[in-house]
Amino acid sequence: MSAGRPILEMREVERHFAEGTRRLTILDGASLSLSPGEMVALVAPSGAGKSTLLHLAGLLEMPDAGDVIVGGRACGRLSDDERTAIRRNDIGFVYQFHHLLPEFSALENVMMPQLVRGLTPAEARARAAQLLDYMKIGHRAEHRPAELSGGEQQRVAIARAVANAPMLLLADEPTGNLDPVTAGYVFDALEALVRQSGLSALIATHNHELAARMDRRVTIDGGKVVPLERTA
Repeated sequence: MSAGRPILEMREVERHFAEGTRRLTILDGASLSLSPGEMVALVAPSGAGKSTLLHLAGLLEMPDAGDVIVGGRACGRLSDDERTAIRRNDIGFVYQFHHLLPEFSALENVMMPQLVRGLTPAEARARAAQLLDYMKIGHRAEHRPAELSGGEQQRVAIARAVANAPMLLLADEPTGNLDPVTAGYVFDALEALVRQSGLSALIATHNHELAARMDRRVTIDGGKVVPLERTA
């Protein structure tokens, strides 16, 4: 883990939803900070607010109160276009389901975000091939998602998430659909990528074995982010 200005800061974030005539509080003064190169596991039961926290960190939702700061830049008053640019260039997302485009090859899926950013096809192809090789799936580059195993699909999804060299990676149960052996292999690849690149990662998971391998574990309790103590 590297020292330096936090990549992600969430300061006293609140998120509420209307449920009929009631106000449902999901996050109530939640604060979290991620340093460069740090992997943090978010472990909490369903309904505690994990996905909401990730959506706020990824600028997919706006908090009702508090601040979200990415790379030193406060995002609360940015325009939609400015938040979209940060999501595209500085944040990578990995979900439980890979969400690959079925009509395109693994290589083309990893090229897509780079082309959207403005790289030439040759530049995007070269970086996509490099990332797939790094994820040990380069030999499957020309295969479409339906021709890949679950673990292979998820490794392509991780490669796509970091294709634009983001500073922050957000993952929501990235190994949740995989068997334990495959989950371990995918996490090995994800961890190696994070350590090598120096990006920060916030990873929601129910897998306590994988969570224990990260730098810190946190949970959500009473709408706040609190440390999760390690057990012996």
